[in-house]
Amino acid sequence: MTFGQVLLVAVVALPALGALATAVVPGDRAGRVVGTAAAALTLLATLPLVGGDHGWFGYGPRPAVQPWHQVDLQWVPGLDLRFHLGVDGISWPLVVLTALLTLLCCAYTLWRVPPGGGSGRALVALLLVVEVGILGTFLALDLVLFFLFFEVVLLPMYAVIAGWGGADRRRAARKFALYTLFGSVLLLVGVYVVVAAAGTADLVALTGGAGLSRGTQLAAFTLLALAFAVKSPLWPLHSWLPDAHTQAPTVGSVILAGVLLKMGTYGMIRVAVGVAPEGARWAAPVLGVLAVAAILIGGLVCLAQDDLKRLIAYSSVGHMGFVLLGIATLTATGLQAALIGNIAHGVITALLFFLAGAVKDRAHTGSLAELSGLRETAPRLAGLLGFAAVASLGLPGLAGFWGEAFAVVAAVQRGGPLWLTLAVLAALGGALTAAYFLRLLRRVSHGRPSPAVAGLAPGVAGAELTAWAPLVLLALAVGLAPALVLSYASGPVEALLGVVP
Repeated sequence: MTFGQVLLVAVVALPALGALATAVVPGDRAGRVVGTAAAALTLLATLPLVGGDHGWFGYGPRPAVQPWHQVDLQWVPGLDLRFHLGVDGISWPLVVLTALLTLLCCAYTLWRVPPGGGSGRALVALLLVVEVGILGTFLALDLVLFFLFFEVVLLPMYAVIAGWGGADRRRAARKFALYTLFGSVLLLVGVYVVVAAAGTADLVALTGGAGLSRGTQLAAFTLLALAFAVKSPLWPLHSWLPDAHTQAPTVGSVILAGVLLKMGTYGMIRVAVGVAPEGARWAAPVLGVLAVAAILIGGLVCLAQDDLKRLIAYSSVGHMGFVLLGIATLTATGLQAALIGNIAHGVITALLFFLAGAVKDRAHTGSLAELSGLRETAPRLAGLLGFAAVASLGLPGLAGFWGEAFAVVAAVQRGGPLWLTLAVLAALGGALTAAYFLRLLRRVSHGRPSPAVAGLAPGVAGAELTAWAPLVLLALAVGLAPALVLSYASGPVEALLGVVP
């Protein structure tokens, strides 16, 4: 095996072995240390995967998927299923983001374990199992293997919410599980339709349609897009998200918002559009309308929210609407906007949930009406919250700007009355984003300190700064140098669009 192949296997194996070691090591803190070490090794293994033998210049019109590194081994010979992993410019930034956020969450538990139904090491072990499922989803190049990794996430994330969440955590966990199972059934049927018709589950061979009839592609795209829309989540299949975010512990919300939602948008690009391009072209207007509806409805609901975590949760509905609008345009600009929007949302919203958790832990409330005057008593925390809010509303120079702005540009480039209307409405949704985040800052940071805020200490713990600093730096770096994401994705995006009719 080459060094790249060893790294690919290690990226999936290390968190799995780390979860097992965390569960069996005696001592709660020792288990958390072992789990954090496994997450750190996983992050180190993801970094050298970049480039490989092809770089981002090695893409031709066919095949549409040319991994930098890949492992392709027999798995179930009788069914022609293979253990096929690979990484390219579309998946690598998401792989690194997943490994980074998991490490930050595991390290955060060394300082604070949320109260709930289990030990800290059990929480870390579950986070590592979630990481296995998410990384495997981003790396799988066999459709059946993709489905299995996609499903690995369900039970451990259910346990994280139900075990360490808020007062209404069990209802939120059940809702998350039911919605996810609904999407899983649709995904399974979609996978069966594609594999039965094409005679292969290899995503490299399937990308571009693999000779599938138009009717098969329409049916497959409908099933796959609905399944991924649940995970993204796309309006009106989003209602599990605010409850899950509001009730989940801080580290659970960070993983949910930072990378778990990206499984849906990544699957939309890699699987739904890649495997059924004719279906994607046929359904693009509907997907665009639903994406803009998510942007507008998410913004309007955020304007009416009075809970800090719930507002941030609903903001994710709007932000992911911009990502899905970019995908719906089926243009190079739109797909690039979706990919950088994924990364920006993961970084910024993870930071917002870390900060929201810190505010709630200190003030013992998440109500906006009870959190006024934060800058008077905890100016450092208020300053970081202000930075994250303006990054999320799309201030130029920060990461949130590129995905939202160029999703609108892509809709304009697509042309025609429908897409121009969607572009205008999406731009209006961007204005709503600014409105509700400025409202949030006015209510939380300004004014006289409320009784809940008056007694807060001004300092920020070193463990908190350690967890938050990489996200602040990434929000700046991606905002100032978007080529950090876009340069790797340009080749595979062009190759993918080369097979979309």
